[in-house]
Amino acid sequence: MTPLQVLKKYFGYDSFRPLQTEIINSVLTGNDTLAILPTGGGKSLCFQIPTLVMAEQNGGQNGTLCLVITPLIALMKDQVENLKQRDIRAAAIYTGLPYEKQRIALDNCQFGPYRFLYVSPERLVSDDFRKRLAQLPVRLIAVDEAHCISQWGHDFRPSYTRIAEIRELFDHRIPILALTATATTEVAQDIVRHLSLNNTDDWKMFRQSVHRDNLNYIVRYCSDSKEKQQQLIHILSSVQGSAIVYVRNRKRTEELAQLLDDNRITANSYHAGLDTLERAARQESWRKTQCRVMVCTNAFGMGIDKPDVRIVLHYDLPDSPEAYFQEAGRAGRDGQNAYCVLLYAPEDRVKARKRVSDNFPPEEFVCRVYHNTCDFLQIGEGSGLGHTFALHMDKLCQVMHLPLLQTYAALHLLSQAGWIEFHDEQETQPRVRINVSRETMYELNLNKQQEQLLQFLMRQYTGIFTDLQYISGVDDAMHELLVSLAQRHIVTYLPRTVACALTMVKERQADVFLPQRVWAERRKHYVTRLAAMIEYAEQKQFCREQVLAGYFGEVDAPPCGKCDVCRTAKITK
Repeated sequence: MTPLQVLKKYFGYDSFRPLQTEIINSVLTGNDTLAILPTGGGKSLCFQIPTLVMAEQNGGQNGTLCLVITPLIALMKDQVENLKQRDIRAAAIYTGLPYEKQRIALDNCQFGPYRFLYVSPERLVSDDFRKRLAQLPVRLIAVDEAHCISQWGHDFRPSYTRIAEIRELFDHRIPILALTATATTEVAQDIVRHLSLNNTDDWKMFRQSVHRDNLNYIVRYCSDSKEKQQQLIHILSSVQGSAIVYVRNRKRTEELAQLLDDNRITANSYHAGLDTLERAARQESWRKTQCRVMVCTNAFGMGIDKPDVRIVLHYDLPDSPEAYFQEAGRAGRDGQNAYCVLLYAPEDRVKARKRVSDNFPPEEFVCRVYHNTCDFLQIGEGSGLGHTFALHMDKLCQVMHLPLLQTYAALHLLSQAGWIEFHDEQETQPRVRINVSRETMYELNLNKQQEQLLQFLMRQYTGIFTDLQYISGVDDAMHELLVSLAQRHIVTYLPRTVACALTMVKERQADVFLPQRVWAERRKHYVTRLAAMIEYAEQKQFCREQVLAGYFGEVDAPPCGKCDVCRTAKITK
């Protein structure tokens, strides 16, 4: 089958979007490929279609698998579910997935007609996982959010730099497709270098223009936060349809959602501190347009493919043009007219300067956070290697008398320096360890339900006598039984919780330090990106879209003719 036939068969579309055909053909030819497509440009199809074409050429049998490396668990789950609804077999392995489910997923990918395996980049560092991965019929490696591979990218993840090693596991050459919506020339060069794409003669790069005909970029100037609120209500009352409002902190999501509700504009708040069920319910309400506006932090948006978003409004100044462009690009994916609005007040420049010190606290403070966190988690010097801990930031900061924002930043810097792995808040699966031996278990005067539960856990989870095991299917009845067993110290039970995850990738050290590339150089690039974002907001001379295009290396982009600057100066295309 041809790519177009596969597109029609599985996805119901009659044609490809710009550059999709060229990228798919490059992959099918076996070329390493870098694809830079704006948000909503259809990046997922660029690896899904060639994988399905190869599978069709193989007669639909086993032996055609695409390894998809992506940093977001929510995105993995969404894509796996979407593929399953199209009768395409796919699996995902991520932090918190019980060992038994991981084993089943890998068995399915090895022996069954599975086409896609989604994993986080951190998973690839595990020697055990690499040994198992080498047994899988991988024919394509897709690296999503590839800007995370560059230390100059706005979402740098150290484990991304190890992806190139994965090809060495296989006895045949496997092409890599790297995908991102946001990459400056410098970041694109970093992606190519770290993935070793330029080690082959036939690697290709495709970059789509940032221009989208239907988007209108606008900056509204406000004197203070009160005027911002007035503008927010005015704009959302004037532009009908679904909307996203981005803010920088959780408290403000709730305050603005309430403000909009009070003004008869249905709104919900969304941030990482909500539990999974609540986030899913609010997202579904917005997706079905039962709720019109989602007021959110940047925890919302990845993988959200709602085509009829009429306005994306930034209430606070983003950290970089990359972040702004990616989030604003969630507007108007249906091709209809849509607005990307930034509200800007003089105080935003002052707040932006403070972000630099918040994101890059002094090295001595970072070292203090390392040791305070290890003490809080009871990790002794020379221990902790390979262990993952649920970390409640509020409690850590309260007990250790640490400022919250700078502590978050310090843990991320320690992660980028390779001392730990640190992930922002996510809902963790319940974990259980049995503290008594099999022999003494029958002397404990257990009731029938407790005894049956322990028998089930022993059968289901190997290693449950020595390590905490992630367990699934914990309903209210099982939770109560586990609590009763934990109260008698028969088990250690950590219920489902929303917390950060910290993994010790090295034993606790007496001394830690930050390499220059992690602190000084990254701080310099952060300041540069933030300055570019301020310039975008404050300048009133050049077309907004031209400014963005120039930042991403498009030096000859024409004026859009419809942003607020173009309209004021009466500039046409």
